[in-house]
Amino acid sequence: MTLKRQTAFLALLIFTALPVNMASADEAPKRTISLAATGAIRTTPDKVDISTGVTAQAPTAKEALAKNSEAMTQVVAALKAEGLDPKDIQTTNFTVQPLYEERKDGRSPNIVGYQVTNSVQVTVRDVGKLGQILDKVVTLGANDVNSIEFGVAEPEALKDEARKLAMRNAIANAKLYAEAAGAKLGKVLTISEDQGIVFARSVAPAPMEMAAKAVPIEAGTTTVEARVSVTFELD
Repeated sequence: MTLKRQTAFLALLIFTALPVNMASADEAPKRTISLAATGAIRTTPDKVDISTGVTAQAPTAKEALAKNSEAMTQVVAALKAEGLDPKDIQTTNFTVQPLYEERKDGRSPNIVGYQVTNSVQVTVRDVGKLGQILDKVVTLGANDVNSIEFGVAEPEALKDEARKLAMRNAIANAKLYAEAAGAKLGKVLTISEDQGIVFARSVAPAPMEMAAKAVPIEAGTTTVEARVSVTFELD
């Protein structure tokens, strides 16, 4: 092809492409609607997480440690005797700290003893045994029960149900808004999900002076929730 013919051919390509580009630039932007929706599934808890432990005081650190270790050994043995798997018993805190005498004359405080604290996080997978487990560990020396949280051991299937419900809610809400605006709901353009949440229900521990009695605890329900943000096209 000669130079003249090549130049004419390129000019023709540029000329024919221009109307297409100009037409796309003149297109009206798509109308869309974006909103967020939530799906929540309630279920009966099948596990309980407990934070418990022993705090012991004595004139010397050695005595406080020995006192604490004796009680904590009995507590852990009792948990295992109730059928808890060792992997569900985990030490979360161990501290040794001095105890000081308060002085009001401005002098430096004296150390009058030591305190040893040993805490464990325990997962109970038989919710019905929670009351008797608390009775036993407190009787054997556990004097710290910091939290009790009911939850779900395997929430993935429930999360999927919550996701479906969240999406159904998003579509229903989007249709409502579209109809109110005199439009029709079109196809889904984007979907994004916030991290699924399992709301564990916490229970305040019973006072330690009541712990030797029967501990009445109700598991209630736990909520598994999913949140989605969806953008729809409007027709």
